[in-house]
Order: sequence, then C-alpha cells, then structure tokens
Amino acid sequence: MKNLAFIGLGIMGGPIAGHLAAHGHSVKVFNRTTSRALDWLKKHGGEMASTPAEAAHDAEFIFSCVGGDDDLKEVITGEHGALSGMRPGSILVDHSTVSAQISMELGDICAENKFGFLDAPLSGGQKGAEDGELSIMCGGEAIHFEKAKPIISSYAKRLVHMGNTGSGQLTKMVNQICIAGILQGLAEGLAFASNANLDFPKVLEAIGNGAAGSWQMHNRSHTMAEDSFEFGFAVDWMRKDLAICLQEAETNGSDLPVASLVNKFYAEIQNMGGNRWDTSSLIRRLPRKNY
Repeated sequence: MKNLAFIGLGIMGGPIAGHLAAHGHSVKVFNRTTSRALDWLKKHGGEMASTPAEAAHDAEFIFSCVGGDDDLKEVITGEHGALSGMRPGSILVDHSTVSAQISMELGDICAENKFGFLDAPLSGGQKGAEDGELSIMCGGEAIHFEKAKPIISSYAKRLVHMGNTGSGQLTKMVNQICIAGILQGLAEGLAFASNANLDFPKVLEAIGNGAAGSWQMHNRSHTMAEDSFEFGFAVDWMRKDLAICLQEAETNGSDLPVASLVNKFYAEIQNMGGNRWDTSSLIRRLPRKNY
C-alpha cells in the first residue's frame, strides 16, 4: 500500500482516484470544488486536503488531472501548490491534457527539487476511466516510469513509456488529431446512411468490423443516430485539445488541414449551444432526411 495524493476529481480524475483506493492505497484528495471531494469521500473513503500542498505532504506519488495549462500551474506551482508539499524522491504523475511545453517546464522544476515527473495523458474517455481500461502515454525518465507503472496499471488497459518528458503530451496530440478525423468521417457516413434510407443497424453490422470500424463507431454511432449528446467528452475540451495540437504543429512544421477544419466545425457546434455536448455531436451540422 502506498500513500498517494490525487488532485482533480473530474469525470476522469474521480474514477481513477477511486481505482487507486479500491486497490488498497491510502488516497488523500484535493478538488477546487469541495462538494465534489466530499462526494468522492462518501463513495471511496480516504482523506480530503484543503490545498494541493496538504494533499502532497507525505505522499509517495502525487497524481493530477485538471483542465489545462493554467489549471495545472495553479495546483502544482501556485501558492499552496503540490510542489511546496512534496518530499524529495516523490513522483508527480500528471494525467492532464496540456501543452508539451508546460510538461517540460514541470519536469525541469521537479528534477531541480529531486522529484520525479511523468506527463501521462489519458485516452479512453469517461467510460475508460470508470472501467479502469484507459490507454496512457507517458513521458519522463524510465526509472520514474517503472516505479509508477504498478500503480498506474490499476486503471490502464495499455500503458506505454514514450520517451523524454513531453513525449506523452505529444502522443496525446496524435491521438486527438486522429479522433477529429474519425469523428467527422463517422458523422458524414451516418448522415449519408440516413439520407439514403438505409437500415441503420444493418449498416453497422455490415461495416462495423471491417476497415471502417473504430472505437468511435462502436461506442458513439447508436447515440449519434438517436441524436443524444448530453454526456461524454465535451466539445469545449476537444477544442482546447485541438488548439494545443494546432499550436504545436506550427512549431514542428506539421500541416493539419483536417484537424484545422474539424476544429472550425466544433466552433459551429459551440455556436449552436453545444459546448458541453459529446464530440460526436458533429453530426448535428449535417442534414439528415430521416431524423
């Protein structure tokens, strides 16, 4: 059993922290919205801290899962941030999706203070977090990865060490770039099927296990057909992620025409009031005869 801290109990962080508690670890949590932390305690036990620094005190591993670069700076390096409570030899594992730049900055700060650091963004969505079947891509020193691996494995279906600090975030960018194209293609295909008066379940039966099959098709096509989007990975979050991808692309010389276009489509969804709709809501932009 390890003494752990977990900072950020959102739709991803909450279930992950729950898996850690279920595996017998002592988990002290911090969340900026206190009511959410209290709800987590009622379900999983453990302790609640009033600041990230308090949560990190005496913890061997400190996990964070927050919204973006500014949120991460606040809870890690800000006043009463986790770094001020960490002890030498402890390891910070950041599951947030943020820029590679801030991950590298945090890696340097941790190294200067004799802390370990892993940038370890997640893929698999809320369901993956709840089921403990996430894909996790890690950047950082191999020695820190090996120490953290047995603990992270309690909620990971796939866990890969990508290389130096920042490489986890860069790999997550690849993930989001691919998802953007897949979702737009799926939206267009399903809208086409509707307009062609095809039997929707039979369409999925015919193509679902072929070359067109994907996680998105298997997990989102039925809800897309039902025009149901009040769940899942929000459009606002996807736009944040794609902004990170597009900014990094300018730095490394990549051309992302499809991701850039889909980002604009998501802006249209936001203008429709769909900020919190699931990313599969791209289909709402398209005409459908039989909806």
